[in-house]
Amino acid sequence: MEFAGRRIWIIGASAGIGAALARALAGRGARLILSARDGAALEGFAQGASGAQVLPLDLARPETLAAAVATLADQPPLDAVICTAALYEPGRVADLDPAQTEALVRVNLLGLFEVARLCPPLLRAGGQLVLFGSVAGYLGLPGGQPYSATKAAVNNLAETLAAELAPRVDVRLVCPGFVRTRLTARNRFAMPAIVTPEEAAEAVLRGLGGRSFEIHFPRRFTLAMKLLRLLPYALSLRLTRRLARPRPGTPA
Repeated sequence: MEFAGRRIWIIGASAGIGAALARALAGRGARLILSARDGAALEGFAQGASGAQVLPLDLARPETLAAAVATLADQPPLDAVICTAALYEPGRVADLDPAQTEALVRVNLLGLFEVARLCPPLLRAGGQLVLFGSVAGYLGLPGGQPYSATKAAVNNLAETLAAELAPRVDVRLVCPGFVRTRLTARNRFAMPAIVTPEEAAEAVLRGLGGRSFEIHFPRRFTLAMKLLRLLPYALSLRLTRRLARPRPGTPA
């Protein structure tokens, strides 16, 4: 798929996969609109990406998304909106901080609902709306709440939008496995088949050039997770309970 000249809005472009996607697309000649809370980081990137437009916003504050949408509504239609923005707080449900949980849900889920509500009219006919769910949303795993719960909801939201918005909007769902970012650096467990943000970005771009609704990677990990999801609960819960047992020598 050729990305040269395409107008693409990346929400969550200041770090992780979003930043890697911005770099990869800039190298392919895309015309980028970059959004995130960290406006300074975006400005620094835009200086090296010819013609990149910076629109800082915070999905926890829906009025900032609405203002960005209003700005883009007066510009030519977009070829794609890619939303990678998310918060991550690993831990057991019993240990959740209510304020952190509310903030995470506000960004990861309610923010995505606003993206789904406001962004499709900005797209040209056949343009792509790309939402980032996660393999973590395939099934409930210990230590992943509330992040996993919000990602399960995003996976479901993307499925709904694929039916509601077709054929005018090409909705895609991206479900990464483990990606080496500042967020996953907080995990205190082994992360199988972990990939770099650059590898993740290339997998996303390959997927966007194909026809599959879901883009998931790395497949040696995601296919195993899909198989686990297909098992009867009597088997899958027995397996996931083992993950909840602390490893010898692991702090409580």
